[in-house]
Amino acid sequence: MTRSPLFALVLLGLASTAHAQSAPAKKLYCWNEGGRKVCGDALPSTAVDAARTEINAKSGMATSQIARALTPEEKAAAEAQAKAEADAAAAAEAEHRRLMAMIESFQTEADLRKAFGERVSLNADAMKTARMGIDGLRQSLVLLLRRAGEMELNKKPVPKKLADDIRGQHGQLLAQQAALTSLQSQAATLQSQLDDAVARYRELKPQPGATPAPTPAG
Repeated sequence: MTRSPLFALVLLGLASTAHAQSAPAKKLYCWNEGGRKVCGDALPSTAVDAARTEINAKSGMATSQIARALTPEEKAAAEAQAKAEADAAAAAEAEHRRLMAMIESFQTEADLRKAFGERVSLNADAMKTARMGIDGLRQSLVLLLRRAGEMELNKKPVPKKLADDIRGQHGQLLAQQAALTSLQSQAATLQSQLDDAVARYRELKPQPGATPAPTPAG
């Protein structure tokens, strides 16, 4: 069958369109390097661990934001924090099960609330300590960053020890902030557990003057 030149052009156009649709969209990358923004269509090895923005080259729209890789200190702090949170959650759950099992042993609802109150007080003290630690670390980090910034403004290299101190302080700050978040979550969990325990206690030991639940008609 003879095909006309127009038919061939149409086929070529369809093939080009299909290839364009199937080909992955070209990306541009933007990251900070030495205090200035750099963009390119390839990511150099020196920027692999840096925070960056990925942009669709055709539309010019940002498609994703990639956070920088954690330093060894920050990674170790995050892993330690995750383990501490898991251990704390397991301990809290075990304590809750213990209290739920001994609910009947409390003479009054006030005794039950007192048992939870001790845990709430410890949690509140821990949050206060975490906030103080965060404030101290933040102030220390600001001073270190100020020193580094002044050196860069004076076109002096930032000493390795100062850069290491900044990374270390930042890692500790992240760990303390994560610890505070965990403690705040624990506080909410404690309140929920107390509500459950009180409800269970009232089921087992109706309070004086409480209206008994109606007996279902049989």
